[in-house]
Amino acid sequence: MGGVFAGYATIASLIALGVLLAHLRVIDAAGQRTLSTLAFYVASPALLVTVLEDSDLGALFSGALVATTGAVLLTGLAYVALAALRRRPLGATVVGALCAAYVNAGNLGLPIAAYVLGDPALVAPTLLLQLLVLQPLALTLLDVDRSETRLSVRRILARPVTNPITVGSALGLGFALTGQQLPAAVHDPLALVGGMAVPSMLLAYGISLRLGPLPGRGVPPVELAGVVGLKLVLQPVLAYVLGRYALDLSSAGLLAVTVLAALPTAQNVFVIASRYEREPILARDAIFVSTLLSVPAVVLITALVA
Repeated sequence: MGGVFAGYATIASLIALGVLLAHLRVIDAAGQRTLSTLAFYVASPALLVTVLEDSDLGALFSGALVATTGAVLLTGLAYVALAALRRRPLGATVVGALCAAYVNAGNLGLPIAAYVLGDPALVAPTLLLQLLVLQPLALTLLDVDRSETRLSVRRILARPVTNPITVGSALGLGFALTGQQLPAAVHDPLALVGGMAVPSMLLAYGISLRLGPLPGRGVPPVELAGVVGLKLVLQPVLAYVLGRYALDLSSAGLLAVTVLAALPTAQNVFVIASRYEREPILARDAIFVSTLLSVPAVVLITALVA
């Protein structure tokens, strides 16, 4: 379990640094927006190219992918249904669904897969599903929501190819499918730029914690509790039920999909929400609370399922 707590400690340290920088007035709200913009337009696309370039796409076609997809889809639809009852606008619904279903598969998924589950490759289905399907779909819907004019079907379909994160994912996937490798003169600068993605996200998040309302005070408690409940309770339960009763996964596979489904909301949801100016405080608070509560959730699931 040491690797799990080390992963959480690393994230907490960078967030705390962001809080400190904002408290000392080294970085203000404009600086926070700049960090989020840098992560969205530059660092994240570069990171996706270099990460997906070497990914094992064969890991996608497995029972774990089916269980993960089902849990993400059903959790997202549960939030959409609740949002429809409350007549939430499209942009707010998309961000809320991401808060409820988009897991931190990169920063926490990799160390947890390595140190709790014993195989870092187990996180691949979750990671690639989110990068290649869930995130491009969400970004397209947010682009449509922000547009001031009615978009044609052709323009809607063209939106993904103009979004930097989607483009980065597509390029990385293309290299993985063809087996081609970027030359070192291109790969190395991209890797350096991509290395800014996670620190930029975490620093921007910490700055927002200091400059914005305290967690739990910026959004209605019922809304926040609902999102976190879907993320840390419904999603892992669905993953377990699908894995055990519908797919008959092995004990190791069942533990993997259940634990990974209980990971907190990913930090890049806050970057996306900030970029599109749709519910950034909800995203921020959902990340904060779900990250705190995911520690006992992962420990409990490991003890029960293993």
